[in-house]
Amino acid sequence: MGLIPAVAAGASLSLTATVALGVVIGLLAAVVMDWPMSRQPDGFVPAYIAAAVVTRQSVDSVRLPAAMIVHHAAGGLAGLLYALLVVGLDAGVPTIATVGGVGLPAHLLAVAVVVAFIYAFFAHLVLPRAGGRTYEEQATAVRGQWLRSALVFGVTLAVGVPLVALSLP
Repeated sequence: MGLIPAVAAGASLSLTATVALGVVIGLLAAVVMDWPMSRQPDGFVPAYIAAAVVTRQSVDSVRLPAAMIVHHAAGGLAGLLYALLVVGLDAGVPTIATVGGVGLPAHLLAVAVVVAFIYAFFAHLVLPRAGGRTYEEQATAVRGQWLRSALVFGVTLAVGVPLVALSLP
């Protein structure tokens, strides 16, 4: 077989376990994104924009707690999307190896799809919908920040899911 036993070991995770793991790691990935977002020149502007669209307020009216709630909830929902993709892809993609019961090809494909979706959804649907001064004056910068944030989310998901899955009984 030639694979490291820890990588090859373990049966597939149940649907419930996969969904729970995806949501928890998605939420964790959104929390991890807080640090690089805080270091960006525009700070939490993407979170404010998302909260403005969800709450139907202007970006200037959104407060930090509302922005963080929407940002972290979006992380959990993206984690749910990841889990559903893994379950669907695992049924159709050959499993070369598993890590803690998660098929590696399905995992990597799901991470890639979720990162692309996060970026496309927020940068090209949510941002224009928010409109206003931020969209007119900072769209390129905010899209760049969303891209970097989506990549941080993806790396956290790519590493976090296997690490946590390996620790499950």
